[in-house]
Amino acid sequence: MTSYKYSTDDLLYLMARLRDPQTGCPWDIKQNYASIAPSTLEEAYEVVDAIEKQDFVHLKEELGDLLFQVIFYSQLGKEENRFDFAGVVSDLVEKLVRRHPHVFPDGTLASKIDNRHTLPTDVKARWEAIKQQERDAKGVQSLLADVPLNLPALSRAAKLQKRAASVGFDWVDVQGPIAKVREELIEVEEALIADDNEALEEELGDLFFAVVNVSRYLKIDPELALRKASQKFESRFNYIETHLNKPMSEASIDEMTVLWDEAKSR
Repeated sequence: MTSYKYSTDDLLYLMARLRDPQTGCPWDIKQNYASIAPSTLEEAYEVVDAIEKQDFVHLKEELGDLLFQVIFYSQLGKEENRFDFAGVVSDLVEKLVRRHPHVFPDGTLASKIDNRHTLPTDVKARWEAIKQQERDAKGVQSLLADVPLNLPALSRAAKLQKRAASVGFDWVDVQGPIAKVREELIEVEEALIADDNEALEEELGDLFFAVVNVSRYLKIDPELALRKASQKFESRFNYIETHLNKPMSEASIDEMTVLWDEAKSR
């Protein structure tokens, strides 16, 4: 068994020390839920970035940074007598046990199944049913009401569409959303011809939403697909930068296009 210098208890102690009004860190002391929320998003993206790069050396560090965000929120909750880290963990375990009756049949952490006969499709359907029960218990009226507003736009669009599809509001096949993309593209062109910026913004939004629907229907994460496309663009653009024998501001579009095509062929 690996022996480590510090434990979760040490991390909780460290966090309390950082927030100590008398002897803590001035920066940490003045923070609140809202002020550290941007850092939470940043740390989550850095975890994803390390995974996509298969940079497992840094993944460990990035996971630690993300965990620290949870510890920070838990310390704030403890100071305000709202919740603490132990409560966060306890509620999480309770929720996961409840959502996995095919693993914990008696609804207790100790219970086990004798043989596995549950299909993945059954698990998914049961998961959604349990989550709906939880929404009902919280008094959430709309199926879409608890989809977070602060999700990245592509991810939120996909989640909204997935929720709607779970009750049968979906296309018969992938040709439906593909046809919708064509329709929305025509409407973008019409708004462009009309020189109507307000309509253009709306129609571009509809086009993005339709493309996400194609991605969602094909079970492709739109955020991941777009990140990969952006990385591909970045790589090809870097090729142009490194293979031009002059500053880019002095190069013609034809010269850059030749190098772009070379990058594509590589």
